Order: sequence, then structure tokens, then C-alpha cells
Amino acid sequence: MASPAAHVDAGGREVRVSSPDRIIFEATDLTPDITKLEVVEYVVRVGDGLMRALRERPTTLERWPKGVREGMELSTRQDNHGDAFYQKRVPKGAPDYVETVRINFPSGRRADEICPTEIAVAAWAAHMGTITFHPWPVRRADVDRPDELRIDLDPQPGTDFHDAQRVARSAKELLEEIGMRGFAKTSGNRGVHVFVRIEPRWTFTDVRHAALAFGRELSRRDDRVTTAWWKEERGERIFVDFNQNARDRTIASAYSLRPKPGAPVSTPLTWDELFDLDDPRTLNLTTVPALLERRPDAWSSIDDEAFSLETLLEWYARDEENGEGEMPYPPDYPKMPGEPRRVQPSKARSDE
Repeated sequence: MASPAAHVDAGGREVRVSSPDRIIFEATDLTPDITKLEVVEYVVRVGDGLMRALRERPTTLERWPKGVREGMELSTRQDNHGDAFYQKRVPKGAPDYVETVRINFPSGRRADEICPTEIAVAAWAAHMGTITFHPWPVRRADVDRPDELRIDLDPQPGTDFHDAQRVARSAKELLEEIGMRGFAKTSGNRGVHVFVRIEPRWTFTDVRHAALAFGRELSRRDDRVTTAWWKEERGERIFVDFNQNARDRTIASAYSLRPKPGAPVSTPLTWDELFDLDDPRTLNLTTVPALLERRPDAWSSIDDEAFSLETLLEWYARDEENGEGEMPYPPDYPKMPGEPRRVQPSKARSDE
């Protein structure tokens, strides 16, 4: 028999949680079994930091309604038969306090996507099976002008979190050289994310070019860094994924759970905390709320200042003059202006 529904106070609004005893994350060596109710309660406990990441942003929901189990798969654009899926449009039957914003996809299609304005929205989404929140880098006041530059340091095979950690130090130094302040978080897996608030003056294309220029400059200083889009060219290096700044590409939000064993959290850290961290798995649903009780949110001042992209865009223009211009977009995008052929180098050579 199913357990009776529970109710959670989310910022003064009561959120109903059905099947509260359902196991969402099975026990590991670091964590016990974690129930659906505990996931919703976690979302509320980290509410201030989570809403700092989500407020007024179009947000895609990554839903795992059956929980997270080994062998389960996430539906993709190519295969929609997985156990979990991305919810881009507001679900039918959403409570009346769930607000939306209209967004435009690269295909030209439009959708009304959830736009969180209070923690009850995130708690309700968690009740609906949401594990990870994927906010766009825009606010609903202007959905075509990003206010975040997102630097995704992605370890490739043969590298690990400690390699990303080392590159993050170089990224911090490079940002400081050009007068920008970055805020770091674990990815919830092996990577590191660095976010920079920017003035909402530029297009998605501009911000993507800025991220590409930053990654190229970082790779010139560190031969273990790459911006090569094709996996066969990356080698055992940290990939700076510039395409995460393209329209409709998102990164797990600060304080989002990730669908991995042990309920890891994409956790904002001070730079010193990041550099001292040995195992990112220790930052999980059972430990992160206590971290926030010991000290303030490491990203509490992220909205205090917004920075210009002018230097990074000057670097991109310089790279274009030197023959390093546009790079391929993700495969589901329409052909973009100035984009090279979307074919991996080894196949291109075999076709010649």
C-alpha cells in the first residue's frame, strides 16, 4: 500500500508530496537510502542559494520520476525512450503559483517554460521527480541577452576532478587578469563550473564567442586544456565546453542534485574550499545543508557586480584574424553563420 502524502512548508506555501517514502537514491558507502520526501526537504533547506540560481530564469527540469538506479537512462533528443527526461514546457496541472516565460529555441520553435519565482516552485518540481534544475543564463525581462558567462571545465578520459581543480585555479587567475570575478562550483560529478555575472548587453552568439576565446587563451597557458570540439582531438585534457553558452544549452544549477549514486550536489564553494576538496562525492544531499549552516552561501555576492565581455570579444576578433574563428555548434542546431563543416576530422580526411 502506498504511503499517505506528506506536506512540506516551502516559504510559507504548503507543497503536497505524494509517495513520500519512495526511494529516489539507494544507499552508498557515503549515504543512506534517500526518499522522495527527503529530496523535497533538501530543496527547501538550500532554498536561498537555489533560488539565487533560478529566480526569474527559464528553467528546464530534469525529471527522474522512478528514482535514480544503475542502468536507467535519460532520454535524449535522438532517443526519447529513457527512464528520465527533460521537461522544457510547463507540465499540465501545474499549481497556479508556477509562473512561466516564453523562450525561443534555435529551431525557431517557442515554448512556455517554468520560471521560478519562489522556493515552492522548486519544491513542487522536486515532488514531480525533478533531480536537476537547468536554468537558462537569462532573466525573463530579456530572454535574448544572457547575464551569465558559464565556463564548463569538463574532464576527458584519462583526467579527473583533480585535473579540473588545477585548471580552475588557472581560470581564476586569467579572469582576475582581465578584471572579472568568477564563482566556482563542483559539477556534481568530476568537473568544475565557473560562472561570471555579465552585463546583459550581448547576444548568445557573443557570449559563446567570449567563452571560446577564454578557453583558447587558457589552452595557450596550459597544454592540458583544450577547446577541440571533436572528441578524437581532445586527448587527456580538460575540455572548455564553449557550446554550453549557446542558446538552449544549460548547466546544472547551483545546489542541484545530480542523478548519480549518493545524491551528489553541484555545490558552490569558495576558491579555497574548491582547491582543498579531495572528493566531490562528499558534497551530497546529506552534507550540503550542514555546510550552509556553518557558513554563508559561497555565491551570496554573485549578483553584486556584472562585468563586461569587451576584452574577451576582442580576443575572439584577434583569433579570427589569426585564422581561429568559428567552431561547430551542437549537432541539433541549424547551420550557423560562419560555422565550419560539422564533420569529425578523421571522417573529413577519409572523404578527401
